[in-house]
Amino acid sequence: MKKSAILGIMISILLLFSCQNGDGKEQTKENSVKPAEVATISPAKPEKTEKMEELTMQSVYEFIKQCRTYYLATVEENGQPRVRPFGTIDIFNGKLYIQTGKKKNVSKQLAANPKAELSCFDGKRWLRLSGELINDDSVEAKKHMLDNYPELRRMYNENDDNTQVLYFKNATAVLSSFTEEPKTIKF
Repeated sequence: MKKSAILGIMISILLLFSCQNGDGKEQTKENSVKPAEVATISPAKPEKTEKMEELTMQSVYEFIKQCRTYYLATVEENGQPRVRPFGTIDIFNGKLYIQTGKKKNVSKQLAANPKAELSCFDGKRWLRLSGELINDDSVEAKKHMLDNYPELRRMYNENDDNTQVLYFKNATAVLSSFTEEPKTIKF
């Protein structure tokens, strides 16, 4: 019997405190929350931004070009990942190309392991493009790239032994945002 009385007193005290604010005053009906209401409270949904376009190789190219800088990740022979900023992107003969110099470590890393990934962000959406980067030694591909980036002609020439252009093979591009489902394309 004593246990029942103590339990009843404890429940009464808990009920009394649950009907009061921190200052000891009773809550009004409009600012009190009932347990059933708590279950229905959900976080606010983020506002939707403009809808993402259909993803194509052309739209991947345009997105990267718009971002101006992307970050290319490769792997050294010892397994250490390396990331560096790039800015060249081109479409030539239906393939997506990047450009570098054969004397650079990135070129040596890609020769040992052609798997790479690039990433860029426009302030609202981000793109990840992964695949194999395949060397193309054709003068036409190099010239096309350098014609689209004439400022590089101070350092590179389509006929030199240093200019390197590489295209994506077995590529997967994923365009993501906080407000839309990711879009994916393989090419």
